[in-house]
Amino acid sequence: DIDIEVFGQEYRDILFSPYRRALAVADLGWSQPTLIQEKAIPLALEGKDLLARARTGSGKTAAYAVPVIQRILASKQSVREQDVRALILVPTKELGQQVQTMIRQLTAYCSRDVRVADITGKADLSAQRPILMEKPDVVVGTPSRVLAHLNAQNLALHSSLETLVVDEADLLFSFGFEADLKNLLCHLPKIYQSFLMSATLTEDVQALKELLLHNPVILKLQGSQLPDSSQLQQYSIKCEEEDKFLLVYTLLKLRLVQGKTLVFVGAVERCYRLKLFLEQFGIPACVLNSELPIQSRCHIITQFNQGFYDYIIATDEQSLADPTAAPQATDKEYGVSRGVDFQNVANVINFDFPTAVESYIHRVGRTARADNPGTALSFISHTELGLLSEVEEALTGDNADSVLKPYEFKMEEIEGFRYRCRDAMRSVTKQAVREARLKEIKQELLNSEKLKTYFEDNPRDLQLLRHDKDLHPAVVKPHLRNVPDYLVPETLRGALNPLSNRRRKKRKEKPKPDGVVKSKFKVRLWETF
Repeated sequence: DIDIEVFGQEYRDILFSPYRRALAVADLGWSQPTLIQEKAIPLALEGKDLLARARTGSGKTAAYAVPVIQRILASKQSVREQDVRALILVPTKELGQQVQTMIRQLTAYCSRDVRVADITGKADLSAQRPILMEKPDVVVGTPSRVLAHLNAQNLALHSSLETLVVDEADLLFSFGFEADLKNLLCHLPKIYQSFLMSATLTEDVQALKELLLHNPVILKLQGSQLPDSSQLQQYSIKCEEEDKFLLVYTLLKLRLVQGKTLVFVGAVERCYRLKLFLEQFGIPACVLNSELPIQSRCHIITQFNQGFYDYIIATDEQSLADPTAAPQATDKEYGVSRGVDFQNVANVINFDFPTAVESYIHRVGRTARADNPGTALSFISHTELGLLSEVEEALTGDNADSVLKPYEFKMEEIEGFRYRCRDAMRSVTKQAVREARLKEIKQELLNSEKLKTYFEDNPRDLQLLRHDKDLHPAVVKPHLRNVPDYLVPETLRGALNPLSNRRRKKRKEKPKPDGVVKSKFKVRLWETF
């Protein structure tokens, strides 16, 4: 509320001083820059165009957000007119919200000076028009959404834009944004600074480089696109359809998988089939796919990051090519395996193997982020052996230490569970899956409206809204929830406390004659988990 002109240049220097931005960085707990930030930020501040390849979780968002904010604040010291100065293009709505959050965190102490608007949502153009009429300093959106606003004259960039950022650049063309992006370029000024950030350098990224960059500095900071084996353990196991369900049941029910886990499947239908299967055994899990409303998807991710859920079953967006199989149209701008900032993910399980090397890298890149350890396990059917060879060849070419190791699991030891898994699979019929999808969509649409209205006034109640509740369209057999002692292999006896054991705990134990108490310990078959 203070008029800068009254207080003169001295107050202006204090207002835009780096000290306030340093406070925001300190609040985020960042004591030193990551490698991509250390190399990219100085070059960006010099005004150079950048093409940066750095693996997922390396801090790419902050690497471009910091210089974007710095340039806006520097511009405002000489030009007071409010205008859109930076455009950040993202391939998915989830990534758009993440970028907006990051910029708001970095501008916590100068939020009046730098305003950011995320227009990736599904709201009508007319509903977003008032936001753009205020001319936020930074606009975040997908190419198709930005182009729609430009054509509707809700947004003008030809005279004010200073910086263009393309995040997850390797995805834009594969998501079908090539035509939108080329049309969008006609609305930009002749001179602007550009950043392309990507986890992989594909032919699409090279095409974008020719379109957007002028004499760029190219940063290839990691030799490998994934961390080495000291940080990321990668395993594969050959198993067919029934064995996939048997193995995932054993890993989750016996708690052989420790920590937050993302389970990737290849289609929306598979998402619900696996969820209903696990429900039979009392294993709660969230589903995350393109059919759910954007508010619900972002809320699920937020709660997962906060520790509300252990397991998310997610579809890979590349598998959503058949919209006719879904009860409603899928969201083409949905993305889970790529770009979205899942926090503290200990494990990634590829229940269905990805169909491309880039997809594998982005899926597995959800774990072992920054300096945290992680594990990835891929189930491989005989039809997916060719895809496995492609991934191994690509990873070995980058770093021989990145190869997938065979997961030594003795399937014969869990044969006793097979009849229980078959029993559960018989209950998960096509009709049950169809009903589950409809029920989940209706439930999440209701939740989405609540998220938009009621929870704006009652933010504390938002924590009570959960997304991993049982759907129960399949026939539930209560006996499957408990694991009898006699079915647990000797090597895994310490991994689970069956119901019978819990009941026995309630009884008063008789003292041993020799006073010896048996020690308890957990045998972990898979030591990396």
